[in-house]
Amino acid sequence: MVKKLKIQYEPFEEIIIREFVKFENADDLARFASIVAGGKPTGLYWTDGILFLYFPLPATTETAAKALVEEKKVYWTFVGFALLPDYKKIIETREKIMVPVIDMSPNPTFKKVAQWLKEAERKRS
Repeated sequence: MVKKLKIQYEPFEEIIIREFVKFENADDLARFASIVAGGKPTGLYWTDGILFLYFPLPATTETAAKALVEEKKVYWTFVGFALLPDYKKIIETREKIMVPVIDMSPNPTFKKVAQWLKEAERKRS
C-alpha cells in the first residue's frame, strides 16, 4: 500500500533549440526522419499546422541533468519541421516510405514549440 503518494506536475520552463531547419514539404521531412532513424520505424509530431521532429540532448551528462532538474530546462540539439496545414495520420513519400504522425495539439508545450517555429521562420525569411 502506498502511503501519502504525492503527484506533482512541473512542466519545463525553457526549451533551448540549438539548430532548426525548415523542410520544403512534409515528404522531405518524412524522408529525413526515415534516414536518420536508419530505416527503423519512426514518427513525426504535428501541432497547429507544423509537422516536426526533434532530438533532445540526453540528460546523461551532469550539466544536462542539472539543467533538467534544477532549472527545468531542456536542450533540443536539432528540430526539423515543415508546414502541414491539415493533420494526416500517415505521411507516405514517393518512395512509399510510411511515416506515422502523432497529433500533439492538446499538449501546451508542443503548441508553444509550433508557434515558436512559425515565428522563427518568419524572422529568418
